[in-house]
Amino acid sequence: MTAEPTLLAIDTATDACSVALRAEGAVAAHRSAPMARGHAEALMPMVVEALDAAGLGFADLEGVAVTVGPGAFTGLRIGLAAARGIGLAAGIPVLGATTLEVIARAVPAAERNAEHGGASVVVAIESKRADLYLQGFDAGLAPLGAPAAVMPEALAGRLPEGPLVLAGDGAARAAAALDAPGRITLSASGPHPDARVLAALAAARLAAGGAAIADAPPPEPLYLRPPDAKLPAGGGRLRP
Repeated sequence: MTAEPTLLAIDTATDACSVALRAEGAVAAHRSAPMARGHAEALMPMVVEALDAAGLGFADLEGVAVTVGPGAFTGLRIGLAAARGIGLAAGIPVLGATTLEVIARAVPAAERNAEHGGASVVVAIESKRADLYLQGFDAGLAPLGAPAAVMPEALAGRLPEGPLVLAGDGAARAAAALDAPGRITLSASGPHPDARVLAALAAARLAAGGAAIADAPPPEPLYLRPPDAKLPAGGGRLRP
C-alpha cells in the first residue's frame, strides 16, 4: 500500500449525503447534497459520479471509510451497508469514524486557537428528539469524553470549563440552552459531516495502521439510544 492510499469516504448519517475520493494526498472528487430522506437512492450515483470525475474505478481503491454515528438509524445502515459491500467486493479495508469526530475535525484551527491554549470544541448533533448527541474535544481535538445523548438543560454539567466553540447542526440549540454568549462561539464549519474530512482522517489512519487496520473487522454502527421504529408483535410475521 502507498503512503497516501486512494480512498473513498461515505457519509449518510445525518441530513446530508456526501462522498469524497482522496488520491495522492488530495481530494480528487467530492459530491454532497442536503437531504433528510433519499440517501439510499442518492448514494451510489454520487459514488459513481465521483469516481468518474476523478478518472478512477473501484479497482483503484485501497480503502473505504464511513461515518458510524451517532445519527439517523436508517441513514447509518445505508452508509455502512454500502461501505461494507464495496469493501467486500474490492477486497479492501473498511474504516469507521464517528460523525462527532468528523465534524470536530472540520473546525478551523483559528477558531480553536490551539497554539495558545485555545477553546474546547463541542459538537452537538440533532437527534430528532428533545436531546442532542454531544461530545467535547480539547483544542487539539483529543476527545474529552465519550459520545452521549444529553438533554439541553443538562448541557452545562457536561461541558469543559473555559471558552467553547460549538459545531454541528445542533450547535445553535445548544448555545441557546447554555445562554453564555461571552463564553461561546458558533463555528463557521459545516453543520454535517464532510466526507472530505473523513477521507483525510481515514487515509492517515490507513497509512499509519497498515496490516492491523486492513485485518480489522468492519465497523459497527454507534447508537446512543434505541431506534424509534420497533418490530410489531410476532416479529412482523403475517398472521393466518
